[in-house]
Amino acid sequence: MSKRHPAQVRTLRVLSTAQVVNGIGVSSTIAAGSLLVNSMAHSDSIAGLAQTMSVLGAALMAIPLARLTNRGGRRYALLSGYGVAVTGAVTVVVAGAAGWLVVTLGGILLLGAASASSYQARFAALDLATHETKSRDLSLVVWGSTIGSVAGPNLLAPAGHLAASWGLPNLTGPYIVAATAIALSVLIVGIFLRPDPFLLAREQAGASSAERPALRTTLRHIMNTKGAALGAASISVGHLAMVAVMVMTPVHMKHMDVSLTVIGLVISVHVLGMFAFSPAVGWCADRWGSLRVVRLGVVVLLAATVVAGLAPPMGTTQLMVGLFLLGLGWSCTLIAGSTMLSSAVSNEFRSSSQGSSDLVMNLMGALGGVIGGLVISTWSYGWLCALVALPVGVLGLSTLRHR
Repeated sequence: MSKRHPAQVRTLRVLSTAQVVNGIGVSSTIAAGSLLVNSMAHSDSIAGLAQTMSVLGAALMAIPLARLTNRGGRRYALLSGYGVAVTGAVTVVVAGAAGWLVVTLGGILLLGAASASSYQARFAALDLATHETKSRDLSLVVWGSTIGSVAGPNLLAPAGHLAASWGLPNLTGPYIVAATAIALSVLIVGIFLRPDPFLLAREQAGASSAERPALRTTLRHIMNTKGAALGAASISVGHLAMVAVMVMTPVHMKHMDVSLTVIGLVISVHVLGMFAFSPAVGWCADRWGSLRVVRLGVVVLLAATVVAGLAPPMGTTQLMVGLFLLGLGWSCTLIAGSTMLSSAVSNEFRSSSQGSSDLVMNLMGALGGVIGGLVISTWSYGWLCALVALPVGVLGLSTLRHR
């Protein structure tokens, strides 16, 4: 097995550390966003717009971050994304306190840049990775989100008390935490991500800073490249399923006045499933192949929709199990799909394909948030889980046509 590049070891450490801190900021707002918007609009269907705006913000930042990467490297792109996210978090605090619903949603949109930066960070782990360790290196950066992302939702109540002590609405507290944590990520990346992995890899490959391919050209290349299309589909469908169910779980539980502490615990278990086992998922993808891990992710996601969909609002334990499986299935499709995509496309499309894939992934997630709010307000949480299972099943069938 090839040894890791010396700069790769440092890159993985810096990216993982930044992911820990960024994870605290992003995950602390997962449950708070839908509850804050719900409290302002008094509508379950509008509540789903919170996560929709967050995911849409990540989608809108995907292409600009890829362009910034191609122009100035990963460090330049990540710093830009984190900076936009801090602005968004501060905006939500101010607008939430003033009762400005539209501005609050706009702030949540900007905060989505933190998620976009986190997704870009996973691809930064591939810049200097060897063929034998691609999935594992990517998974280590994803795993870096574990500590912060599990701790974040549990800060829902303490952050609320902090906001209340300052005369602000309780649900703006997590956004104060987010602004602080993401600002710390700016310092970590800005100071320590040297040399830039993308620029170093391009220099070693003898490539120049070529003109970035257009979005339409990139998407056509992905669709016509064996393995790349399935990889992108795996990422997108897994994200659609995860967002649609996850974002509406707090609203489902709130129907029976479940406490914020319990809701935060359920979301923490979900995030644990998303990130805690990512190194094992990466090892399996390198050992057994990404295709098999995508298939495993499909099975786990389908199991999650059954377990969670049959859980009543007060069924905390059952919801924990369902949401944990939801996170684990997402981890399988994200890590294996990302490796498939990056390994399949040609070098000239590497950066652009990553940005295009993240754009589609987050648009699918935004769609999931919209569908989640509409379905749960019209029918029920159980019906939402049943509908989510349909695209996951289609993805599973499509994997049977690939070797």
